[in-house]
Amino acid sequence: MIIAIANTKGGVGKTTVAVHLAAWLHEKGFKVILADCDVQRSSSEWVRQAVPEIRALKLDTPDEVLNELPKLRDEADFIVADGPGSQTEMSRALLLRADFAVVPCKASMLEVRALAKATEVLRQSQDIRKGLPQAVAVLSMVGSKYRLTQDMKDAADALQLDLAGTGITLRQIYADAPGQGTVVWRMGTKGREAAAEIDEVFTELLGEIVAEASGKVVRIKKGRERRRANQK
Repeated sequence: MIIAIANTKGGVGKTTVAVHLAAWLHEKGFKVILADCDVQRSSSEWVRQAVPEIRALKLDTPDEVLNELPKLRDEADFIVADGPGSQTEMSRALLLRADFAVVPCKASMLEVRALAKATEVLRQSQDIRKGLPQAVAVLSMVGSKYRLTQDMKDAADALQLDLAGTGITLRQIYADAPGQGTVVWRMGTKGREAAAEIDEVFTELLGEIVAEASGKVVRIKKGRERRRANQK
């Protein structure tokens, strides 16, 4: 499954989501590839330090995304693709290949309204692909006293975009994690709240998909074990 972390607006937390999602899936026992489609290369550098077992690669052009991303399906259970913050054609290519899109956005009415432009590329991809990729917006950099308002829900509804009920709080530890080459749940007690929050967000977004995939992985492993036993 190809999961795109997509928003043509920069500075909304895409890299934080991409790296933590790749690590979260890896720790659930899946084979994960992180595809870095952003010119800054932050996510591939970060994940190589944080979880070196995850293969990280760079895709530099829209053609590379279109041609190479589908080939990775045979090499991993999940491909997490960190999208660019401004390159519309790169974002379009990514969404034309993704099965699922996570759209981080800052928690303010101005940012939600700005999603109208950011989701234009998403809508084009969904029109071409008859509804794919399925997409969910996730509020990021949320203030500790923030409450999801009806106005924001209405704005998301107007864009026909699902909005996750759990957001990612503005915490210093998210800024500290890449500098330390790790993810928040490996940062001791100071990372405990952020770790619980990340798990809640990803479980809401992908819990059913992960559960289904886990069942398939278990069945595949059992099948391999039976074949080995028969060979013996």
